[in-house]
Amino acid sequence: MHFGPCGGVRSDGGCEMRAGPCVFDDAVPWTGPTAEARAVQAPLILGDFSCNPFDATDVAATAGILSRSCDAVLVGEHQNRPDFPPTLMGALLTEAGVRPWITLSCRDRNRIVLEQELRGLAHVGVRTVLCVTGDGRGYDVRPDVTQTFDLDGPRLVALADALDMVAAVPETPTAPPVAARPRRLVYKQHAGARLAVLNHVPSPAAARTFMAEARAAGLTIPVVAGVAVFTDQSSAAVLQGLPGLDLDPQVVEAVLTDADPVEAGIEAAVAQARALLSIDGVHGVNLSGSATSGGTRAGAEIKAEVGARIRAEVGR
Repeated sequence: MHFGPCGGVRSDGGCEMRAGPCVFDDAVPWTGPTAEARAVQAPLILGDFSCNPFDATDVAATAGILSRSCDAVLVGEHQNRPDFPPTLMGALLTEAGVRPWITLSCRDRNRIVLEQELRGLAHVGVRTVLCVTGDGRGYDVRPDVTQTFDLDGPRLVALADALDMVAAVPETPTAPPVAARPRRLVYKQHAGARLAVLNHVPSPAAARTFMAEARAAGLTIPVVAGVAVFTDQSSAAVLQGLPGLDLDPQVVEAVLTDADPVEAGIEAAVAQARALLSIDGVHGVNLSGSATSGGTRAGAEIKAEVGARIRAEVGR
């Protein structure tokens, strides 16, 4: 990785890939050409998309549920669960009637294959890609296969932008070095990012502080802020178990101890979205997480309801 640090730095400053501290103690400025500004519109509701691996029927069914209220769906690339290749997933989701944002990671593809996927996605009508360096592969997933990392996230952004794709990027406001995170997002904008997706934070106040600092540093691209959607212990634990990410413990306790945790979880997510959408520079929200341990379609139903309630409040 050249333009670090990644978003997965642990709260103690440790590296998520190996023992010891992160090798980057500050954000590395982008040194390539500065991309020209190109206005794009952020979705109001971006829903995390998750389905059973290699199951085209589940892809269509889950997409149909999310399409009720989501303007677009964010297709992750999980380090512990291989699935259809990005171009095929993009085609399946487009056929199902949703607008996919496809995550491209540098973990399993060299630069040539990344370019092939970008051109393939454009061919099937997918214009937006979330460009990430990528988590290391799960220790028990294809342990005999090496990892690539020819590029990192910002260099993948520059490649996507050069191919006239809309490059979206993630940022984790609460990952060390916290003070450098706003500038790091601006550096990604310089590389060619047109949209940003913030990982969820413990409180809207943390997102407000981050956005104020990022805009002061020169951020102009639209931001989609993460809303944690959970309704049981398992779905909450997943959102808390990733490096750099955490939830408000009082909100978690209130949801999990409620007589109707599903309704409580939906209302908590809507309240968080309401607060995030009031922040200057936040144009939409990302309904993040599995929402439930009850399966992909049950999770999609919950996120679709969250999206519908947000849309009813906002009026669009």
